[in-house]
Amino acid sequence: MTVVTESDLASGFPHTFAVIQEGMGRQLHTGCQLYISRGGSAVVDCGTGQSFPGQPMTAQTINLWLSAGKPLTAAAILQQWERGRLSLDDRVARFLPDFAAGGKDRVTIRHLLTHTGGFRMAEGGWPDVEWDESIRRICAAVLDPDWIIGRTAGYHTSSSWFILGEILVRLTNQSYADTMQRDLFEPLGLVDTWASITPSQLTRYGDRVGRIFARERGELQLLDWHSELRCQRPSPGSNTRGPIRDLGRFYEMLFNQGSTAKGRLLSPQTVDAMTARHRVGAFDLTLAHVVDFGLGVIIDSNQYGSETVPYGFGRYCSPRTFGHGGAQSSQGWCDPEQGLVVAYYFNGRPGEPQHGRRVRQLNEAIYTDLKLT
Repeated sequence: MTVVTESDLASGFPHTFAVIQEGMGRQLHTGCQLYISRGGSAVVDCGTGQSFPGQPMTAQTINLWLSAGKPLTAAAILQQWERGRLSLDDRVARFLPDFAAGGKDRVTIRHLLTHTGGFRMAEGGWPDVEWDESIRRICAAVLDPDWIIGRTAGYHTSSSWFILGEILVRLTNQSYADTMQRDLFEPLGLVDTWASITPSQLTRYGDRVGRIFARERGELQLLDWHSELRCQRPSPGSNTRGPIRDLGRFYEMLFNQGSTAKGRLLSPQTVDAMTARHRVGAFDLTLAHVVDFGLGVIIDSNQYGSETVPYGFGRYCSPRTFGHGGAQSSQGWCDPEQGLVVAYYFNGRPGEPQHGRRVRQLNEAIYTDLKLT
C-alpha cells in the first residue's frame, strides 16, 4: 500500500488537506503532522507547513504531544497490573503513604485513571521544581471541596499523572523516563520519542525539535515550551515528545490487542479493560461536559452531543472509538470497528472553541476521504 506523503496529501486526502490549509490561512497553526493507518498499515505519514519560521514541518519533526501522551502512562501502569504488582483498586497510599493526607486516603489507582480522585487543583510546580518536590506537594494537597471519591468526575490535567508516574518509580526502582523507555518506547520501536530529552540529545536533534505557538490577539505567538528545562523534566501527563507517527504506532499496538512485531506488550484482556467504559454518563467538572472514560483514555461520547463534546473523535466514529487529545494541539485515537488509527499534531493553540471545531472538522474529513461515512 502506498503511503501518502506531503506532496500527495492534497490529491489523496483533499478534505483533510483543506482543513489543515484553512487553519493555516486563519493563523490557527503554521504546520501539522499527520499519521493515519488502516488495519495496521500506514496510509498517511507526513508533515505539512512550517514547524517554525524557516523550518518545514516533516514526518520526522519531534513535537510535544501534551495530554495526548497520557494513555502511554496508563499503559505502563496496566503492565504493572498484569505483572501482579498492583491492583486497580489498591489505594494509592499503599505505594505512597504520604498521599493519604488531606482526605485522599481512599483514592485508588482506578480513580486516578478515571479522573474521579478529587485533587484536580493540586499544584506540583512543574517544571520549576524537581520531581520529588512535585510529588511531595501533590501528596500534601487536600481533597477538592464536596468531592465524592469515585463518583464526582473532573479531568485532572497534571496532578494524578505525577502520582501514577511515582507509582511506576517505586515499583520499578527506575526513573519515570527510564521506565517508559524500557517498557514502552523501545519495545514499540519509538526511537525518537522521549519522556525526557537530555541537553545533549536536544543539541543533536537541533531544529528537528518542534515549536508550539499560542494565538493571542489574532496572531500566533511563540511559546518557550521547547526550552531545555521543559524538554528535560518529565511530566507524565503532558510532556512526551516525538514524531506523531510514534503515537499512532502506540494505538496500532492497542488495535492489535497488545501485540507488536517484536512481541506482546499487553494482553488482549488488558487492552479490553483499558478501552472499556469505566466512567459512564458523568458530568466532568473540568471539561464542562458529560464524557465517558476508560482507563486513561476517552471513549466516544457522541451520545452526549457530537457537536459539543470536547476532544471527541467526530460524528462518524464508531461507539468503541477511544483515544486522547492534547490541549488545543494534538490527538491520537483508534476506531477498532474500522481498523482506523489517527494521530495528528497542530503547532498552534488557538483557544478551546476554535480547536474544538478544528478537531471535529479534521476527524470528519479523514472519514470522508477514506469513504467511511
